[in-house]
Amino acid sequence: MNGATDNDSKDERDSAASILLRALAKMAIVSANQQITLTPMTGGVSSDIYRVDLPSRVICVKRALAKLKVAADWRAPVARSRYEVEWMRVAGGIVPSAVPEILGEDRESGAFAMAYLAPDTYPLWKAQLRDGTIDLGIAAAVGDVLGRIHAATAGRPEIAARFPTDDIFFAIRLEPYLVATAGAHPDLAARLLALVETTRTNRRALVHGDFSPKNLLAGPAGPVILDAECAWYGDPAFDVAFVLNHLLLKGAWRPPWRPRYAEAFEALFAAYFAHVRWEPRDALAGRTAALLPALMLARIDGKSPVEYLTDESIRDDVRAFARPLVATPLTDPRAVAERWVARP
Repeated sequence: MNGATDNDSKDERDSAASILLRALAKMAIVSANQQITLTPMTGGVSSDIYRVDLPSRVICVKRALAKLKVAADWRAPVARSRYEVEWMRVAGGIVPSAVPEILGEDRESGAFAMAYLAPDTYPLWKAQLRDGTIDLGIAAAVGDVLGRIHAATAGRPEIAARFPTDDIFFAIRLEPYLVATAGAHPDLAARLLALVETTRTNRRALVHGDFSPKNLLAGPAGPVILDAECAWYGDPAFDVAFVLNHLLLKGAWRPPWRPRYAEAFEALFAAYFAHVRWEPRDALAGRTAALLPALMLARIDGKSPVEYLTDESIRDDVRAFARPLVATPLTDPRAVAERWVARP
């Protein structure tokens, strides 16, 4: 894992550290008398994540939280941790370099340990995009890895059986993103809830569910994917739309680079769709194009708004762009990007 210290209170950190120490002992990674150092890391809103300095190496340990660290009352089953580990095992069997090594798991506490990936060697893709390092090769590699994972798992009932996570996915993705946004935009509620139903009922491939630049490291052997808590056997369009949405929203955050983000969008899209064989490409593209503006709106008015768009005039601009495309969706994600770049 990759990150830095967070801002939780000392009592919360002490409690989390105690739980994680017990979990590490159950995994037989640490012994009772072993000297270790636990350092909290940033890792989104859904988990406690710590760097663990052992005498011989550095690792990372993560534990899913029942109540997520957001302003809204957002809760999710901690059993999602076991499916995160399972997703990494499946994905690692397809693209070994694309996931960190899993070192141990304690299902009772919802914790698992994995390799620590130093930020100097594995920079965060989100940070690169923020700072203007918009490498089209990285974008294409991200699309390629995602396409390979979806292609290798599509139409595989034995893999679907390993991910009975429909309820979890609804609780941590469809409800806080699309259902909550329907509540904030009642005139679009019917359309947004129809998207929920379409997404919920398309069971085609293994989905990561949080395929975002904040969960992607630019490793020396290619992208490394983190944080698969939302793992689900379902609609691959969700993963594609989720990551493409972030490339659009980066253009609201850094307007001078909007055309370059659009080029990264195209590179990722093309590399991904080169792998699509499990269904007609137009069908998948259409579902992706419909989800894109809905997710743009959800990252403004859902339960998990993007933290980097705080200016209300920018947020209003995203709303003004996304709302008509939710009401009347386009059929090609690239057409959404073209309209976004063409805006004054």
